[in-house]
Amino acid sequence: MYMNYGHLELRIEELLKERDISKNTICKELDIPRSNFNRYCRNEFQRLDANLICKLCDYFDCEVGELICYVKE
Repeated sequence: MYMNYGHLELRIEELLKERDISKNTICKELDIPRSNFNRYCRNEFQRLDANLICKLCDYFDCEVGELICYVKE
């Protein structure tokens, strides 16, 4: 029996817009491949890279809870 526990969503797009930062800029400054970053922006990921989450929190000067939200289904 399959249980649906919901999913996680990254708020990268919202944070980029709020701070007026381009995807090219953040990818270049954090040395993240653009194709990988786009998947995270579209919430098309299976696993989260803890190092990337730390990089993003540091870059956006935010807490994990401001970057990631849990969506119950």
